[in-house]
Amino acid sequence: MALTEHYPKAQRTAPRRLFPGLPGPLTLTAVRHGQSTANAAFQAAEAVGALDVGITCRDADLSLTALGREEARALGRWIASRSEDGLPQSLWVSPYLRTQETAALVVEELDRAGLPLPEICTDERLRDRELGVLEMLTSAAIELRHPQEAARRRLLGELRWRPPGGESLTDVAQRLRSALRDLYEGEANRRVLVVAHDAVVIMLRHVVDDLQEGELQELSEGGAVLNTSVTRWVRDAKGALALDCWNERPHLEG
Repeated sequence: MALTEHYPKAQRTAPRRLFPGLPGPLTLTAVRHGQSTANAAFQAAEAVGALDVGITCRDADLSLTALGREEARALGRWIASRSEDGLPQSLWVSPYLRTQETAALVVEELDRAGLPLPEICTDERLRDRELGVLEMLTSAAIELRHPQEAARRRLLGELRWRPPGGESLTDVAQRLRSALRDLYEGEANRRVLVVAHDAVVIMLRHVVDDLQEGELQELSEGGAVLNTSVTRWVRDAKGALALDCWNERPHLEG
């Protein structure tokens, strides 16, 4: 689970061939999981400046809230309603419980609609960013208990800062490049849905769209990657994935 990162708005960059010689997927859609118990706890704690969020389980074991489950079901119904655009043929998902639950609810809605179900691949490289000793700490707690680390974070910037025992966002990008290579090889000419985490979605923008540190920083006022938001790339005539939409939740509108 991310700390308090703020992520960029959509930027229409010039598409590029990520792995020349490999056709890759027809479409790549990345979705963040529905609201988790930690998302709700952090929101409540940050609102009052609390230090403790009351979460005692592992990050990997966090489940969805009732709202998160409904968000996931709404996403599944929306995907089912857009079957004319091509249903996902493969679903790549993080091993964490909240993403597994989100993916299962999406598939359940597709099944309820009598539609073909995607092949499912759970991939460890799609896990959330690991925050080490700062896991489950609010911003206020980090400033109070780890002031030197908070200062180092500000100095290095979010992209390159690595908390003790954790990962930098560039570490996340490195494992995503590996996962994408396998995805390109195994999912040629297929429609792929990825269900993962906020850090994964933003670093897919970094890897696929070649956004650099300055661009990410410049766009950092765009707000968080929303729960069950949709980010989508479509392969263009030159074989490159072109950004089609970013951080949108049409299934929750109206």
